[in-house]
Amino acid sequence: MSVLQIVIVGITIALNALDGFDVTSISYASPGISKEWSLPPGGLGIVLSMELIGMAIGSIVIGNIADRIGRRPTMLACLALMTVGMTMCTTAGDPTTLSVWRVVTGLGIGGMLAAINAVSAEFANDKRKSLSVSLMSIGYPLGAVFGGMGVARLLQAQPDNWRSVFYLGAAATVVLIPIVWFVIPESVHWLARKQPAGALDKINRAMARMGHGAVSALPEIPPAARQQSAGDIFGPALIMTTVLVTLAYFFHIVTFYYIIKWVPKIVVDMGFPPSSAARVLMWTNVGGATGGFIFGFLTLRYNVKMLTIGTLIISTVGVSIFGKAPADLQTLIYICIFCGFFINAGINGLYAIIAQAFPTHVRASGTGFAIGAGRGGSVLAPIIAGFLFQFGFTLPTVSFALAGGSILGAVMLLLLKLDDNAEAKPVALKPART
Repeated sequence: MSVLQIVIVGITIALNALDGFDVTSISYASPGISKEWSLPPGGLGIVLSMELIGMAIGSIVIGNIADRIGRRPTMLACLALMTVGMTMCTTAGDPTTLSVWRVVTGLGIGGMLAAINAVSAEFANDKRKSLSVSLMSIGYPLGAVFGGMGVARLLQAQPDNWRSVFYLGAAATVVLIPIVWFVIPESVHWLARKQPAGALDKINRAMARMGHGAVSALPEIPPAARQQSAGDIFGPALIMTTVLVTLAYFFHIVTFYYIIKWVPKIVVDMGFPPSSAARVLMWTNVGGATGGFIFGFLTLRYNVKMLTIGTLIISTVGVSIFGKAPADLQTLIYICIFCGFFINAGINGLYAIIAQAFPTHVRASGTGFAIGAGRGGSVLAPIIAGFLFQFGFTLPTVSFALAGGSILGAVMLLLLKLDDNAEAKPVALKPART
């Protein structure tokens, strides 16, 4: 791994942090939004879900585009979408307009997630592929923690100025555009597979920047292979892989978003002030970042699939314990750190498995579909929990039910077979003679 390869993985962490920042910041901004337009809870819930809908669509549609036109232009286009969406949110004068721009922002974030999952895998060497994808994934909780801290300070100074949240998000996004433009070259994997005009020159420029030797010729790709499309993820060779990784992600994300969305409300219902609830959520994300970091390094020695299955099982146990937690703030923090640690480690493992399961020509498409369809779980989780509470079910019962998502995800992974044909291996390149 050269310095540039390590830097690129670091940039994917920052790009993923925009997702964590945005999800958390809108939660902080929601009281101001509700107050300005006198929104009832139902109306506010619709506004809050718009970004998630955009992300689901963006992951599926733009993930497909990333496999067609390349990783680099897709990332730049997504950053542009996100900048426009976040900036225009500040101009919204009604809930409908705000919802439209939240969808636009979500489209960019969703497409970005599909692209950076491929980039983090394709710029890593074989030994550190799963580690690189896992480290990319910790961007989400890091963005939630540090972005949330920044937003909290902004709103502390001006509680009703919820638009400042989106100014901050737009500024962070703009900063990353020139960084991606100047630092990240097109993926060598993608260039070698798709072979667009000037591919060999682009590969050699990228290889030189990464400190590797030049290559003399492009690999021979059969015409039929060049015509392969994103639809191959539903073909006979990959359909079972697509279904299983999508269901695994979907089920586990239900558990993940139950904790992320409901912890503050549950803590407040126990009699603690909102500031304490925010503190518990912050420590949940600190646990998530720590879990993702440690999980990544464990993949250097242990099988990523079995590690992920183990973390999903422990996630189930942790969320079930959360349901029986006493109304003691310190105890709640410890339990939520534990839950965040293993839940986010499971997310990291699923990203690594998805990157490994799909070959280069459909890696972004497969990732996009799995994440996009799986994001349905992020929309359903808060709704399911809300109705269960509304129907009179207790916290232990609801937590046990929603914890079941992780165990179902583990079952899907047990059924998944990762073979050499599906694994993300580089195309062989011929070294140039010196």
